[in-house]
Amino acid sequence: MCGRYTFTTPVPVIEERFDARFSDALPPTYNAAPSQQLPIITNTEPGQIQLFRWGLVPGWVKDVKAAPKPINARAETLPEKPSFRQLLQRRRCLVLADSFYEWQQTAPAGKGPKTPHRILLRNEQPFAFAGLWDEWVDRTSGEVVPTFTIITTEPNELMSQLHNRMPVILPDRQAELTWLDDAQSTAAHQALLRPYASNLMQEYVVSTLVNSPANNDPAVLAPAA
Repeated sequence: MCGRYTFTTPVPVIEERFDARFSDALPPTYNAAPSQQLPIITNTEPGQIQLFRWGLVPGWVKDVKAAPKPINARAETLPEKPSFRQLLQRRRCLVLADSFYEWQQTAPAGKGPKTPHRILLRNEQPFAFAGLWDEWVDRTSGEVVPTFTIITTEPNELMSQLHNRMPVILPDRQAELTWLDDAQSTAAHQALLRPYASNLMQEYVVSTLVNSPANNDPAVLAPAA
């Protein structure tokens, strides 16, 4: 799964990298967590970076407080679940990031504390997770709440040592454009949802500061002592 990540690349670099513009200041996020407003690029506005809330609320939900708000969606079952299948067809997005965290269970039988790891590309460049998005409308106030979820897949060799899932990282600019392209078939989109090459990634252990979203500064990136 993917429950925390980082977005620390300066906005001008991100704008050039993804050929999209952001209309406001965007401070670095060292410990992005569910329910926060985070930068994505949607298939309907590919030239614009927007802030959506992490934790998907489908548009058909009636009670937003009681509804599940999945932060991840399994690539293998997207075509089987009606809500995800429709979004795969019409509401895909790039979730902008430059690393993510995973917690490794090292104690026997799943007991004891987990060890947090930071995972990033070997070249330390920003990248995009494949995501889905939707908009929920409050029928009383008319407020529109845009949200997103990150798609996960089976782990590659590196990630399998840490967890049994990993987020889908789109491998290059062409894959990102294909993912956003409404003219592509669902099969073409589904074909992109595979593990990223293990040899192009790196990881290291970080301190338990990352366990709390309240810790959102460069200290959480430091290797554990």
